[in-house]
Amino acid sequence: MKVICIGQIWRSIFHRLTLLVVGIIFAWGMMSIGCLNSDLGLCWAALPSGDAITNPWSILRLALPVDNPAIQTLHQYLEEMPSQLDDPTARLQPKQWSEVDNQVSKAIKTFNREASDLLAAIPTPSRPQALVRMNQINAALADLKILSDQKNKEQFATKRTQAWNSVDLLAASMVPDFSVNIPEEYQTLPQLKGRAVVALDTSKGLITIMVDGYNAPITAGNFLDLVQREFYDDLTFTREDQAYVVQAGNPEGAQAGFTDPDTGQYRSIPLEVTVKGSSEPIYGSTLEELGLALSEPVLPFSAYGTVAMGHPAGDPNGGSSQFFFHLFEPDLTPAGLNLLDGRYAVFGYVVSGQDVLAQLQQGDQLHSAKVVDISPPNGFTLRYLDWILVQTINRSMPLA
Repeated sequence: MKVICIGQIWRSIFHRLTLLVVGIIFAWGMMSIGCLNSDLGLCWAALPSGDAITNPWSILRLALPVDNPAIQTLHQYLEEMPSQLDDPTARLQPKQWSEVDNQVSKAIKTFNREASDLLAAIPTPSRPQALVRMNQINAALADLKILSDQKNKEQFATKRTQAWNSVDLLAASMVPDFSVNIPEEYQTLPQLKGRAVVALDTSKGLITIMVDGYNAPITAGNFLDLVQREFYDDLTFTREDQAYVVQAGNPEGAQAGFTDPDTGQYRSIPLEVTVKGSSEPIYGSTLEELGLALSEPVLPFSAYGTVAMGHPAGDPNGGSSQFFFHLFEPDLTPAGLNLLDGRYAVFGYVVSGQDVLAQLQQGDQLHSAKVVDISPPNGFTLRYLDWILVQTINRSMPLA
């Protein structure tokens, strides 16, 4: 099963760009002779404006159904650091390290000032787990200050990801009884009503994904269910298009997806996309089919390492187990011309291991996929959830 036809994508991009250029020339000519007034701006307002957000952490922060100023501030301090931190080959200059140190110091100050209010914002049943996460954040921020002073770029980048993940999952535990109106015919499918961290061990190294069940509960739930079944263990990456996609999840045998061993039935899931301004996903149809092609998804294809569910050509509701990483390139998928948004269901982003993702090729191995954290704890029924929480608590240090 192929998720994307590259030739078709390029033809469509060329067609759209041609129409855009012709339209601009025509409109300019008409305006110059007085046949069209300046109200043309109303037409342009329908197109997405500005640059696409390419930072996966920023996208995930904006996609959280939480409006907590302290959480937003902590996220931003961790996000708004020199981009060289994410490039293994780049070196930070003294001025950049000073900027990093300043951001860490502000994050520590904010956390210490807001700690009690953060805990108070957590529903009572989730507070034990929230306290664990606050311990993790406290320890991670202290480590970041030490690593910043040491100018240890590699370990700083790793620890920053851990700190950000803990802040994100703490925010996820602030959502009381999250619910979404899922159509009756899909109620029996696995659902994630929260967020989870999944670690992929590949033949090229480790990749960490933050999975978002708030905006794609069925797609994320299906993925987590298959991870817990060890379905993805020892599978091969079956497709790789340089600077475009890397695909995995195709099992051996005639089936192109997952067959439930308990029922013997092939499991397929519907296309699921949440657009900005809506509190619930759209199911079963592409945005283009619904006349919403210009609507912006909450989880867009605009970050390197966007994770989405594949489906057979012409069947948006035929996805099962195959997923792909989108290797975002601004020239290929600019804001307003993205041909994947609304046609495929995004359910997460790579938050660590982007350098490993860049090395993956067709034929490489996915040794294992493991859920390493989840929030809130009742967001999904996992066979190993109790073990995960015990390990998390054992690794944590108490707050000073």
